[in-house]
Amino acid sequence: MNEDVRDDVMSLVLRKVAVRTRESSTENITFAKAPLCFLLVSAINFLLFLFDYFCWYKNGWSEEKLATLSDFLLKTVAWGVVGVCLHMELFISRQRRLPFFFRAWCVLYLFVSGYCFIVNFALYEKKQSGLPLQSLVSDAFSVCVCLFFFYLELFVKNEGGVGDSTLQESLLDADLRDDVFETKETKGSDTVTPYSNSGIFGLLTFSWIGPLITLGRKKSLDLEDVPQLDKRDSLTGAFPTFRDRLEAQCGAITTVDTLMLVKSLVFSSWKEIIFTAILALLNTFASFVGPYLIDGFVQFLNGQRKFEHEGLVLVTAFLVAKLLECLTRRHWFFRLQQVGIRMRALLVTVIYNKILNLSCQSKHGHTTGEIINFMTVDAEKVGEFSWHLHDLWLVVLQVIVALLILYRNLGLASVSGLVAVLIVMWANIPLSSIQEKFHNKLMESKDARMKTTSEILRNMRILKLQGWEMKFLSNITQLRKIEQDWLKKVMYTLAMIIFVFWCAPAFVSVVTFGTCILVGIPLESGKILSTLATFQILQEPIYNLPETISMMAQTKVSLDRIASFLRLDEIPFDVVEKLPHGSSNVAIEVVDGNFSWDSFSPSTTLQNINLRVFHGMRVAVCGSVGSGKSTFLSCILGEVPKKSGILKVCGTKAYVAQSPWIQSSTIEDNILFGKDMERQRYEKVLEACCLKKDLDVLSFGDQTIIGERGINLSGGQKQRIQIARALYHDADIYLFDDVFSAVDAHTGSHLFQECLLNHLSSKTVVYVTHQVEFLPAADLILVMKDGKIIQSGKYNHLLKSGTDFMELVGAHKEALSALDSIDGGKASAITSTSQEDVISFVVSHGIEEKEVRKNEKNGGKDNKCDPKGQLIHEEEREKGKVGFEVYWKYVTTTYGGALVPLILIAEIMFQLLQIGSNYWMAWATPISSDAEPPVGGSALIFVYVALAIGSSICVLARATLVATTGYKTATSLFNNMHLCIFRAPMSFFDATPSGRILNRASTDQSAVDIDIPFQTGSFASSVVHLLGIVAVMSQVAWQVFIVFIPITAINIWYQQYYLPSARELSRLVGVCNAPVIQHFAETISGASTIRSFDQVSRFQKANMKLMDGYSRPKFNNAAAMEWLCFRLDILSSITFAFCLIFLISIPHGFIDSGIAGLAVTYGLNLNITQSWMIWELCSMETKIISVERILQYTSIPSEPPLVVERNRPHDSWPSCGRIDIHNLQVRYAPHLPFVLHGFTCTFHGGLKTGIVGRTGSGKSTLIQTLFRIVEPTVGKIMIDGINISSIGLHDLRSRLSIIPQDPTMFEGTVRSNLDPLEEYTDEQIWEALDKCQLGDEVRRKEGKLDYAVCEDGENWSMGQRQLVCLGRVLLKKSKVLVLDEATASVDTATDNLIQQTLRQYFSDCTVITIAHRITSVIDSDMILLLNQGLIEEYDSPARLLEDRFSSFAQLVAEYTTRSNSSFDQLK
Repeated sequence: MNEDVRDDVMSLVLRKVAVRTRESSTENITFAKAPLCFLLVSAINFLLFLFDYFCWYKNGWSEEKLATLSDFLLKTVAWGVVGVCLHMELFISRQRRLPFFFRAWCVLYLFVSGYCFIVNFALYEKKQSGLPLQSLVSDAFSVCVCLFFFYLELFVKNEGGVGDSTLQESLLDADLRDDVFETKETKGSDTVTPYSNSGIFGLLTFSWIGPLITLGRKKSLDLEDVPQLDKRDSLTGAFPTFRDRLEAQCGAITTVDTLMLVKSLVFSSWKEIIFTAILALLNTFASFVGPYLIDGFVQFLNGQRKFEHEGLVLVTAFLVAKLLECLTRRHWFFRLQQVGIRMRALLVTVIYNKILNLSCQSKHGHTTGEIINFMTVDAEKVGEFSWHLHDLWLVVLQVIVALLILYRNLGLASVSGLVAVLIVMWANIPLSSIQEKFHNKLMESKDARMKTTSEILRNMRILKLQGWEMKFLSNITQLRKIEQDWLKKVMYTLAMIIFVFWCAPAFVSVVTFGTCILVGIPLESGKILSTLATFQILQEPIYNLPETISMMAQTKVSLDRIASFLRLDEIPFDVVEKLPHGSSNVAIEVVDGNFSWDSFSPSTTLQNINLRVFHGMRVAVCGSVGSGKSTFLSCILGEVPKKSGILKVCGTKAYVAQSPWIQSSTIEDNILFGKDMERQRYEKVLEACCLKKDLDVLSFGDQTIIGERGINLSGGQKQRIQIARALYHDADIYLFDDVFSAVDAHTGSHLFQECLLNHLSSKTVVYVTHQVEFLPAADLILVMKDGKIIQSGKYNHLLKSGTDFMELVGAHKEALSALDSIDGGKASAITSTSQEDVISFVVSHGIEEKEVRKNEKNGGKDNKCDPKGQLIHEEEREKGKVGFEVYWKYVTTTYGGALVPLILIAEIMFQLLQIGSNYWMAWATPISSDAEPPVGGSALIFVYVALAIGSSICVLARATLVATTGYKTATSLFNNMHLCIFRAPMSFFDATPSGRILNRASTDQSAVDIDIPFQTGSFASSVVHLLGIVAVMSQVAWQVFIVFIPITAINIWYQQYYLPSARELSRLVGVCNAPVIQHFAETISGASTIRSFDQVSRFQKANMKLMDGYSRPKFNNAAAMEWLCFRLDILSSITFAFCLIFLISIPHGFIDSGIAGLAVTYGLNLNITQSWMIWELCSMETKIISVERILQYTSIPSEPPLVVERNRPHDSWPSCGRIDIHNLQVRYAPHLPFVLHGFTCTFHGGLKTGIVGRTGSGKSTLIQTLFRIVEPTVGKIMIDGINISSIGLHDLRSRLSIIPQDPTMFEGTVRSNLDPLEEYTDEQIWEALDKCQLGDEVRRKEGKLDYAVCEDGENWSMGQRQLVCLGRVLLKKSKVLVLDEATASVDTATDNLIQQTLRQYFSDCTVITIAHRITSVIDSDMILLLNQGLIEEYDSPARLLEDRFSSFAQLVAEYTTRSNSSFDQLK
C-alpha cells in the first residue's frame, strides 16, 4: 500500500536525520519556520487520526482502517520527532541550512506524496476505492509542506540576512527567536519597534513582539531593552499634527472647548479608528455565526441531514467563524490600546506645554497636585476610554443582528425580547447620571487630597522641624475620608450596575420565552439553544454598556477638566516688545508702565514705572520688604500682565530667582542648562562662582546628582549654581533677585566682584539687593516703595537727596556701628589691617596653630576618607514574579480575608444556577415540533424564572461583597502607606523625589481603589465560568479531555513564558511614570526661569522624550498581551473543533441532541472565556504591582518613636536651655561622607550663640542634628541634662523653635499658617503679628486673619514669608530658639527690627543664630565658627576680635571692608 511505502521511507530517513542533524555550524534565522511546519503536519495528522478513530470505533475495525490509523499515528510521531531534532539542529548547533539527508528525504517524500495524491484522487473520483477523504487531505497537505521546504532551500537561503519578517518568529513558539538579541550589538532602545516593518504574517500573529518576550524570559527587562516607538506613535511624529489641527480649529489654545479637543484627538488616529471599526464589524458578524448555526447543528445531530457531508460543512463554518472572530478581536483590541496610548501622550504633552505658558494668576488657581492629576488621572482616563470607542454603535448593531436571529427562531415573540433589551438599556440613563455625579465628586476630592499631599511633601522638612507632621497627616486623612465617602458610593453604584446587567440576559430570556408560551409559539431545543447563545453574545455588550456609559461620563468629566485648564489665561506675549540684539543702544526701556498680577483687578501692583537702561549698565534695585522689587524683575521678564505703557527689551535674558530653582540632575547639567559644553568657559564660570572647592568636596564632583529641589546642597551652593547657570548662558541682560543673601560675607563679596564687576562687566545687569554695600558699584539705583520707583540715581546723588534711601543706608550704618561697640573699637582696628598682612600671617604662621587648635577642640579626630556615593538612586523596582505574599496581604487586609470564601461561594452558586437554568431549557423542550415536550409550558417557565432569580441574588451578593472588600482594603492600604511615609526619616525624602511618592498616592492608589477589586472579582468569575463550560462539554463528550488537558498545559506554558516580560513591562510603566511627574513638578516651580532662558522648546522636547519612554513599555505590554491571547484563542478553537468533530462522528442517537447542542452553545464561548480568564490573570498580575508598590512604602524604616512613654521630659523642660554637645559626628547616609567630624562644645542656657562659617561648613547640619532630623552617627547632644536621643521626637521638636533657612507658607489662611495646631486665640495671633511687623500689612488684607494664602505662599514676598516664620516662634515662645538664616531675605532695616524683637522677647532664652550677615551675630554672647564640619573657633566675639588674625576677625574684616564704600559716604 502507498501508506506502507511512506512509512518505510519515513522510518529510514528519520534515523538518518536524527544522526546527521548535528553536523552544521552557523545560523540562519529564516529557517525558524521549518520546525513549525513539522509540528503543524504532526498536529494535522493527529487530528485526522482522532477523526477516523471516532468515526470507526463504534462500527468495528477492518484491516484497511487499522492500516490507515497506523499511518496517521506514525506520521504524527515521526513529524513531531523530526521537528524537535531540526529545532535542536538550527538553534543549538546553529545550522545555516537544512541538513543534506533531510533535503534528500524531502525530495523523495514529495515524489511519494505527489504520486499517492494523484493515484488516490483518480480512484476517489471514479469511486473505485474505499479510501477515506482524510487520506487525500493528508497527501495534499504533505505535498504543500514539501514545496514550502523547497522554497526555503532554493530561494530564502540566498537572501543573506534575516529574510522576510513574516518568517522571523513562530506562531506557537517565541523561543525560536532566543538568539535574536544575542546577535545584535545595539540595545533595544537604539532600534525602532519591529512593528514598523513587520510582514503580514508577523502583524497577524503578533510575532514581531516575540523577541522582546523571549528576552524577558531570559533576564529582567530594563527600559534600554524596549525598542523605540514607531514615528506614528511617537510624540515627535504625532504631536505636531495634533497641535496644528487643534490650533486650526480654535485659533488660540485659550478658546478650546471639549468638542474641539475631541475632534483633534480623533483626527490624530482616524485611520486606526476606522480600521478598528471594520474589525469590530467583522468580529460582530463572525460571533453570530455560531448562534445562527446551532439550530441546524442540533437537527443534524438528531438525524435530519440535508446534504452529504453537512456535518463537515457545519464544523468548517463554526471553525472559520471562530478563527475570524479571534483574529479580528485581537487586532481590534490592540489597535484601540495603541490609540489610547497615543491619545494619553498627546494630552499630557498639551497640558505640559500649557504649564510653560500659564500666567501667574492662573497658576495660583491650580496647585501642583491638581495639575499633576490632570496628567496622572484625567489623561489616563481618556486613554482608557479607547477600549470603549466603538461600544455604543456596536450595541445597536448587535441588537439588530440578534433580533434577526431571534425572529428566525421565535417569530413575533422576538419583539418582546427587543422590548426587554430596550428596557435594560433605558435603565442606563439614571445609572449613568448617578455614576457621572459620583465620579465627578470623587475626582474633586482626589484633587484636593493630591494638592495638599504635594504641598506637604515639598515642605516635609519644616513639618518635621516644627513637629507638625502628624497634624498634617490628620489633614490628609480628613481629605481622604471625604474621598472615601464618594469612593464608597462609586463602588456600590458599580456593584448595583453589575447586578442589574448580569441579570439582564436572564430577564430578556424570561420575557422572550414567556411571550412564546403565551402566544403559543412552540419551543424547540435547537431554537432555544440558538436563542440562549444569542443572549450570551448580547450579555457582553449589555454587561459592558454600563461600564461604557460610566467611562463616557468619566471621560467627559476628564476632558472637560482638561479643556477648562487649557482655556486658562496664558502669559501675554505683548507685554514686552522684544528687540533683536544690537538693534538699539537701550537694553531696557519702560514708559509709563502700569502692571498688575491680576489683569482683571482695577488696582495695579506696579505704578508709573519709567526707566531707561543702556547696554552695559549695572542697575541696583532696593527697598523695604514687599515694596515690589521682585515684581519689577518679573515685569522685565514679561511675567506680569501690563495694564498700560510701553516695555522694550533688547537682547537675550538670564534670570536668577530669589528662591533657588535646581533640577534633579547633575550639577553640570544644571549649569549648562541645554548649552553645549565649552570647557574653558565652564571652568571660568566655576571659578567666578566659587564652586571649585565645593566640587572637590562632593563625591562625584560636577557629576553629583542633585536631589529634588537641591535637597543635598546648602542654600548658598544652590544659589551659586543658579548664578553659574546664568553666567554660562552668556546672555545680554542679567536679572539677579537678591542672590547674595544666601551666601556668607566672603563668598558674597567674591561673587559680586568676580561675577558682576568682572565677568559681566560688559553686560546689562539689574540686581535686587538688601545689602547696601553693593549699591555704590551701580550705575543706577532704583528705590522702590509700595510698587513705585520713588527715587532713582547714582549712590552719591541719592545720599544727598533721598530720605527713603537714607533710611536704608541709616539702618546699614546702625548695623555697622555695632561692630565698633565690641571691645572699644577692635573691629575698626582689624579693618585697618591690610588684607595683604592678614593673608601673609595666615600663610606663614597661622595654619599650623589652627590645625593644632582644631584637633584639640574636635577630639583629635582624623578626617579620613569615608564611603561615598550618590544621594539619589534609581527608583526601587521589584523584579521577577509578584510574590504570593503580595496577593495574600491584599486579600487578607480586610477582616483577615473572611469575605473571600463568601465571594467564591456566591460566584460558584451563580454559575451552577446559570448552567442549571440552561440545562433545564435544553432538556425540557422537544427536539422538534413533532416530539412531545417532557413538561408543560407553565412548569418550564416557572422553574426557569426561579433559577434566574436565584442566580440574580448570587450576583448581587458577589458584587456587594467585592465592593465592600475592595473599599475597605483600599482604605487600609492608604492609611498604612501614608502613616509610614509621614513617619519616615528625612533621609527618605532627601533621596526620594516627590514624584515617586505622588505616583503611588495617585495612580497606584486609584488602581487599588476601583480597578483591582473588580478585576480580581472578574478573574474569579471567569475561572468558575471556564470550569462550568468544560464541565458541560465533558458531560456530553468526555473525550474532549484528550485535547483539553494538553491544550491547557500548553496554555499554562504560554502564560509562564509571557508573564516574566509582562511583569517587568508593567513595572517599567510605573517606574517610567515617576520621572514624568517629577519633570512636571519641576517645570511648574521653575517655569519663569525656563522662559527667561528661552528654554521652553528644550523642555517640551524633554517632556516628549519622557512620555515616549513611558509609552514604550505600555505599547509593548499591550502587544505582548495580544500575542498571548491570540495563541490562546487558537488553542481553544482547536478544543472546540475537536468537540464538534467528535459530535458529528458519533452514531445518531448515541447522546441527546439537545444536551449536545447545549455543549456547543457553551463551547462557542470557550475561546472568549479562556482568553478572558488568562487576560484577567495577566492583567491582575500587572495591576497588583500597584499593591506591591504601595506595600513597598509600608515597610519604610521609621524614625524613632514620637513619644517614649517611659522617658518623657517634664512639662517645663527645657527650663534652662543649656546644650552640651559631645564628640558629635554626623553624616546623611552610610554611603555618604561625614559632614560633622566630631566636636565638643556647650551652649550655655540663656545666652545667644552665633554660628558662622563658609557656605557648606556644616552649620545647617548641626541644627538638623539638634532637631534629630539627622541622627548622630557618633556622640550625643544633651539639653538640660537630658540626652535628646533618649526621648521621643515629638517631645523634642515641640519644645524647640526654629525659623528655617527657606521660609515656608502653606496654602490656607494667615491664621492657619501661624497656628496650624489651633492652640492660640486671635488676640495672641494679632500680638505676634504686631511684634514681627506684619500686623498692619495683614489688617489691610481682605479677610484679615482669614486672608487666603496661595500654594507655597506665592502671593507673599520672600521677606514677608520670613516674617510669618518669626511670628510662629513668637507665638510658641520656646526656651531654645534657632534662627537659620532667618533674616537673609529682608532688608537691613527689617533685620534690625527683627534682632531688636528677638532681644526684647527672647532675652532669657537660648538663641542659636546662623547668619551670613555679621551684624546679625555680632551682638551674640558666643561665636562658633565652623570650617568643613569642624570647630575652628568658639569664644565670645570680643575675645575673638582681640586676635586680629583669628578666622572670625577675618570674616568681620571682609564684611566691613566690603561695606567701607558706603560707610565712608555716610561719614
